[in-house]
Amino acid sequence: MPPIDITDKIGFALLKKGVIDYETLEKSLKVKDSEDKKNRRNLGQILVNDFGADHDAVFREVADLYAFREIYIADENVDRSRVDFIKKYIDALPQNIRDMVVQTKMLPLKFDEKQADKLIIVACDPTDRRIPLIAREFSVKKYEVAYCRLKDLQMLLEQVIPPENEFLRLLEDSKVGIQVKEEEDENPLDEEALEAEISKSALVNLVEGALVESVRQGASDIHIVAKEGNRTEFWFRVDGGLKLWHLQEKTMPEAIAAVVKDRSKNVDRFEREMTQDGFIQRLIDDHMIRFRVSIMPIVGVEFRHKYESIVIRVLDDRKVITDLTKLGLMGPSKDFFNKAISRPQGIVILTGPTGSGKSTTLIAALHQVIDPTVNVLTVEDPVEYIIRGARQLRIGPKMNFDQAIRGILRHDPDIVLVGEMRDKTTAEIAIKLANTGHLTFSTLHTNDAPSAISRLYKMGIEPFLIAYAINIIVAQRLVRTLCMECRHPLGKDEIDKDVYLKFGFTEEDLEQNTIYEAAECSKCNGGYKGRAAIHEALYFTREIRNIIAKAGEQIDEEKLRDQAIRDGMWTLRRSGIERIKMGQTTLEEIASATTDD
Repeated sequence: MPPIDITDKIGFALLKKGVIDYETLEKSLKVKDSEDKKNRRNLGQILVNDFGADHDAVFREVADLYAFREIYIADENVDRSRVDFIKKYIDALPQNIRDMVVQTKMLPLKFDEKQADKLIIVACDPTDRRIPLIAREFSVKKYEVAYCRLKDLQMLLEQVIPPENEFLRLLEDSKVGIQVKEEEDENPLDEEALEAEISKSALVNLVEGALVESVRQGASDIHIVAKEGNRTEFWFRVDGGLKLWHLQEKTMPEAIAAVVKDRSKNVDRFEREMTQDGFIQRLIDDHMIRFRVSIMPIVGVEFRHKYESIVIRVLDDRKVITDLTKLGLMGPSKDFFNKAISRPQGIVILTGPTGSGKSTTLIAALHQVIDPTVNVLTVEDPVEYIIRGARQLRIGPKMNFDQAIRGILRHDPDIVLVGEMRDKTTAEIAIKLANTGHLTFSTLHTNDAPSAISRLYKMGIEPFLIAYAINIIVAQRLVRTLCMECRHPLGKDEIDKDVYLKFGFTEEDLEQNTIYEAAECSKCNGGYKGRAAIHEALYFTREIRNIIAKAGEQIDEEKLRDQAIRDGMWTLRRSGIERIKMGQTTLEEIASATTDD
C-alpha cells in the first residue's frame, strides 16, 4: 500500500477494521481538506454521505473514539409512557427546531438513573454540531449525548414524529374545492370544464397523498367512490374494515377519476363505459410500492354524470410472509400442511372468500419449496407480488389465462402455481399436472374444505381423479386480533358461561384460560390491531380418498367432515377457539368469521 499521511484517527481505525478501503479514505480526506473550515464536516459524515459507507459501522467507531457510550433501544423499556415522555419534549419545540431534530436524527430518551437532573439524548451521529443547539431548547440543567444505531433510532423517531405527507400539506395550503356550474341533466359532460378542474394541482396532491397515506396507515385497499352533489369519498380498508379517510366536496367526481387514470398505466382516461385495470408504482419512504387499480362504471341519480368506482389495492411486498412458521398455522393444521407441500406431486388447494389471505399463504408455501434446481411456474391474473426464483407468466391480449395454463404443460415444470381453478378446463389441467408428477398450488372460492371437493365434482371432475390428485385442502379466514395495549381481561363472574359452552368451549377451557374483550386506545381501531389467520386443514388420508372415490351422484360433505375430524382436523371454529384461549381475539370476532360446525 502506498504511503499516506493519515492525520485522522477515525480514518485509520476504519481502514484497519476493513470498513473502508485505502482509495475511499484518500478521496474522503481530500474532500475534508477542501471544505471551508467554518462548515467543515468530520470524516465520518463525509464517508457516509458522500461515499456510501455503512452508517453504523462508521459512527460506532466515531462514538468509541470520542468516548460516547452506546445505548441499545431494544434494552430500553420503550412503552407508551416513554413515547409520551419523548413527545412532551419534542412537541414543545419550535417548528424549525423540530425539523432540525428530524434532520439530525436525535431524541431525548430519559433522565439518567444516577443523576436525576441529567437528560440522556440519543443520536445516530453524536458529533453533529446541531445537537447542542437543539439540546438547549429542552431547558434542562445537564444532558449527555449517547450513540444509538440509525435503524433503531429511525423507528423510534417515526413513532414520535410521524413522517409528513407533503401532498396533504400542499392540499391544505391550496384549499382545494371549487364550485362547479350546474348543468342541465341532458347536457353531455363538458370535457373543457373537466380539464380546467383537473389542471388544479390540488387534485393531484389529493390522489398522491392518498397513496402515501394508505401505505403509512397499513391499508390494504383504497376505495374512491363517486357520490351525488359533486362529492367523492376516499375509504381505506384497514385490518379488514373500511374507514372514511377523506370526503372531497365541490369537485366533480369525474375529475378525480381522471387524475387517477392519468397516473395509472394501461388505463384510458376517456373510457367511462367499461371496466379497466391498471397499476401505479411509487417510491414511498424509500420503498417501491405497487398499486393495482380497478375501475368500474356505476349508476348515479344524476344522469349528466358518468360515475365510476375505483378500488386501488396496495401491494406492499414488505407484508409478504416468506416464513411458513409466521403464517399462524396451529396444531394439526401445521403438521398436515408441511406434510402436503413436502410431497413431490399432488395439489395443495387454499379456499376461502376474497381477502382471506389465500395468496399470502400460497406464496409462503412456495418459498419453502423454491430451489434453483426446480422449475417453478406461476399463472396468476393479475400478478400481484414478484416471487424470487419463480417464472411468473404474464397474462395479456395475446395470451389469456387458459392459454397460459395449457402452455405450462409444455414448459417442463416441477412446481406450478395456478392462481385459481375457475372452471373445468383449469381444474382438469391442474389435475393432469398433479397426476404427471408435479406439485401444484391453487385456490378455490368455497366456504370450507369439504365443500371444495363438491365444487370440483360439480365442475365435472371425476371423483377418482379428485381423490388421488389432491394432497390437502385448507380453508382460511382472517380475524382481527386484540390490541395488546388495551385488551381487557374478563373476570370469571363476567363470562356468560352458557354462550361460551354453546360456542364450543369446555368448562376446563374457561377455568384454565383468561378470556379477553376489546377495549379501545389511541394505538388501535376499536380495540383491535392487526389480523391473524385461522385454518381448517383437510388432509387426504386413505379413508378420505376412499369416501371420495366411492361417491355416487354427489359428494357427502358431512361424511367427509366427520372423517376428517376423526383424522385430527381442526375446524375453522375450533381453530378460532384456540386463538381466543391464547388471548389473541374475541368470541364475537370468531363468531362473525365462522359458522356452526
